[in-house]
Amino acid sequence: MILLTGANGVVGRQVKNVLLRQGIDVTGVTRGDGDLFSPGWIEPALEGVEAIQISPRATGPGLEALLKLAAGRGVRRAVLLSATTVEYPAGEARFAAQFKKAEELVTRSGLEWTVLRLADFAANALAWVPQLQAGDVVRGAYGKASTSPIHETDIAAVAVRALLGELPAGSVYTLTGPGSVDQHEKVRLIGAAVGRALSFQELPPERVRQGMLAQGLPEEVPDRLLGSLADYSERPGPTTTTVEDLLGRPALTFADWARDNAPAFQAQPIRS
Repeated sequence: MILLTGANGVVGRQVKNVLLRQGIDVTGVTRGDGDLFSPGWIEPALEGVEAIQISPRATGPGLEALLKLAAGRGVRRAVLLSATTVEYPAGEARFAAQFKKAEELVTRSGLEWTVLRLADFAANALAWVPQLQAGDVVRGAYGKASTSPIHETDIAAVAVRALLGELPAGSVYTLTGPGSVDQHEKVRLIGAAVGRALSFQELPPERVRQGMLAQGLPEEVPDRLLGSLADYSERPGPTTTTVEDLLGRPALTFADWARDNAPAFQAQPIRS
């Protein structure tokens, strides 16, 4: 049995599907399921679990308690979804510190562990869906911000190997896509996938921040996004070959991701 925290997230859904296709039993936990601090709630879910995938944003401050319960219930290994910012700082330090703290807790948990430090998710581009369903322009800040975005399929493929004990315990892997692209190029590649001429329009960061807050998003969201983009506009995020090294095939590109997700960006018909 594998337990997935953040099971409804971008990575959690992919990992669940891969495991189920392999005939492996999966239990999913999401932030809406309950309080991870509560032993009475989470302990039954740990029955028969061999490995647990940890999303710090799903577990929040309950991670330490969850790890103690897991170790006490005989769980063998933990796979942590961390971030490249632990090793390659970008954005506000407090966000990287949250991932660093999670890494410390996992590596001291007494479980066999693997840490996956993940680059910018290609799927973060889904935030542009409303704009691209309504028109052909994405409006945002820091158009030259460059990262090597990683396809969730590649994250899942590596995570499953780690969960099944096929990777050496006590390892830290930095996973990125195969090449750096800025936001202008991301939008162009989405356009190529959907057969439309799309473009990115630069806006002042403060205007973007206020727009996000006006949508009801908590301040943490624009703080996290804009801080990272500001740094990546000055210095691109890291690029590694780790996905290819571990999987024996090239990492999927952002163009691959755009083709896989093209239907989400199609313009919606105008209804009278």
